[in-house]
Amino acid sequence: MGEMDEGPNILGRGYEIVHLDSELIVINKSCGILSVPGIGPEKADCIAVRVAAEFVGARIVHRLDRDTSGLMVMARDAETHRKVSMQFEARTVRKRYTALVGGHPIHDNGKIDLPIAKDFDRSPRQKIDPVYGRPSVTLYEVVERIKTPLSARVHLHPQTGRSHQLRLHLLMIGHAILGDDLYASDEIRALSSRLCLHADQLAFTNPATDEFLAFESAAPF
Repeated sequence: MGEMDEGPNILGRGYEIVHLDSELIVINKSCGILSVPGIGPEKADCIAVRVAAEFVGARIVHRLDRDTSGLMVMARDAETHRKVSMQFEARTVRKRYTALVGGHPIHDNGKIDLPIAKDFDRSPRQKIDPVYGRPSVTLYEVVERIKTPLSARVHLHPQTGRSHQLRLHLLMIGHAILGDDLYASDEIRALSSRLCLHADQLAFTNPATDEFLAFESAAPF
C-alpha cells in the first residue's frame, strides 16, 4: 500500500473542521501529529496548539494517538469542556474506529478484555498486565476480508480509553494493525506507509442545547 492522500485541507494544516458552533469544534485530525504537547521542544507542535491559535479558548477534550487519524471534539470554553468531559467519563459518547489488520480473524466479531499498563522498560509501549493493568475492553467486528495482502478491515468499539488500547488489543488476538511501528511485525508494518487506524464515527450531546450530534469520517485507507 502506498502513501495515503488525506486531502489538501488536512495535509498542510494537520486537521480539517467538520463542525463549528459557539461551544464546540469537531475536527478530522491528520495522521502524524500529536493531540497534545509531548516532552521536549521538538514535540511542542500539536493539534491543541494549532486549533487554539485559530480559535482562542479551544481546548482538548480527548486525545488520539499521533499516528491515528480521525474525529476529535474540542470545547471552546471551560464549561463546555467540563460537561463534554463528563460524557466521556460516563461512557455515553459513541466512538467507532476503522482499522486494517494483518491476517483474517477467526471470528466475525468478539470482545477483547485485557488489562493494560505502561511498559516502563519499553516506553512509550503499553503492555497487558493482569496484576497492575487497568481494565480495558474493546469490541470488534470484521467488515471485510482481503485476500491480497492477507488482511481484514475491522470496526472497533472501545469501551474504555487506555493509551494504545486498540493497537495492543488487536496484537494480542494475533492481528496487529498495518503500519504499526510499535507493535506490528516488520512484515505487517511494511504493508502500509501509515498506521491504518482511523476514528470514523463520533457522537455526543451538545451540553448547551441538548442536541445529539453525530459525525462520520471515512477512513483514508
